[in-house]
Amino acid sequence: MEPAESLSRSANKIGDRSTSDVVVRLRTHDSRDQWIYCHSDILVMNSKYFADRLSENWPTCQILDSRNCVEVYCQDSDFDYHITVLRLFYVHMIHAVTDMCAGVKNALGILRVAVELGCPQIIAACVDYVEAVPWEETEEEEILNIIPSMGSQAEKILARLQPVNPTAIKKIFLSAIRFATSSPPSFLTDLKTSAQEQLEYMLTEDDDVPLLTADEEIKIETKVCIMELLARFENLVLSMLSAEDSVYDICSVLLLQTYLTDLSWACQILIKLELMRELVSSWVEASENVVKVVEQLCPESDTLEIKLKVIEVTAKVLEAIGYGTVIMPTVKRLHMVKVWLPFVRVIKPLTEIPGSDSKDVPILKVDLEIWQSLESAFVSIILALPSGDQAEILTEWLKNKHIRYPDLTEAFEVWCYRSKVANKRLALMGGTNGIGKLV
Repeated sequence: MEPAESLSRSANKIGDRSTSDVVVRLRTHDSRDQWIYCHSDILVMNSKYFADRLSENWPTCQILDSRNCVEVYCQDSDFDYHITVLRLFYVHMIHAVTDMCAGVKNALGILRVAVELGCPQIIAACVDYVEAVPWEETEEEEILNIIPSMGSQAEKILARLQPVNPTAIKKIFLSAIRFATSSPPSFLTDLKTSAQEQLEYMLTEDDDVPLLTADEEIKIETKVCIMELLARFENLVLSMLSAEDSVYDICSVLLLQTYLTDLSWACQILIKLELMRELVSSWVEASENVVKVVEQLCPESDTLEIKLKVIEVTAKVLEAIGYGTVIMPTVKRLHMVKVWLPFVRVIKPLTEIPGSDSKDVPILKVDLEIWQSLESAFVSIILALPSGDQAEILTEWLKNKHIRYPDLTEAFEVWCYRSKVANKRLALMGGTNGIGKLV
């Protein structure tokens, strides 16, 4: 024996005027008006709204076409969804909802009307559909606008948008940092790049709060991973230095470029976590070897990109030293200036070569901001050196053919002023013994 619901649905059809006893009159404020012939038993069984309207408790009941009439006012945008919901009363609900939804937008429209009319079966079917399918960004925004007001009956739709447990965020960060710094094979480069981008995004403070607040465990693991990456880079540099006749195989050159790209990214992470000290110290020690290897690379056109990656990492290191983020002794600060000042002087003009008509000549450029930051870092480091060292550096700069970059004019002006004031101070304090010391 079939259930009463199945018998009712099989015996009656929506719009069948001969068997209907109710007219549902859909109306909008824009004068849309449609009569839909329905059956009271089906309306009452599927909708609390219609059950209330057709009950004896409802104070008035209009008559239309010799039938009870229930007027339903709706927004023009929801007009078709009301018709869809009424049709769903007459079919097997679950499969019909899936077929009629035909996308998240339609499902949300049907769901919105089903909630208004109090239709638990349709609500459940729509919720199951929306929860299971992928969403586009605009659909996600609409879901966030309408679903929270629907209460517990629709809240499982929001499960994928709920804040993740901090422990889970921490685990995925640690897994991602290990992968991103592991120097995976080249066929995983895209995955590595994606991991690096998301790690940086997780730590970024923008209009939203950062996804992750770095604790001691995260800082320690990040430092270990990046220092292991740096160690692999340094070992590669040493092996290339020991190569016979300084001829480097293509695999070593490609690996060098990969390491430099990863280290440039790693600097961003370390800066966000305030962990630059170890990388700065290691880069200071490795600088001379790095310059030797990179300067021996040839041909020039094929290695400019590697040299620019070296510039990116060095700029971050010199900024940390120049602005006091990482404190280094005088001898090491002077060493960095003497190693890297000649290098950047030579590289900068290579990025300013006028474009060629030939499509075979790539023009690679470093962001202007990096050159400006690098120049400012040099000025800051030079001005923090003993005046005698400053004088030596400035003398060499003034007679160098690459005097235009880096522009050390500010350092020169400050040195002149300080030197003049220093002589005046010494005179006021009783003179000198001839070698710049107080008598």
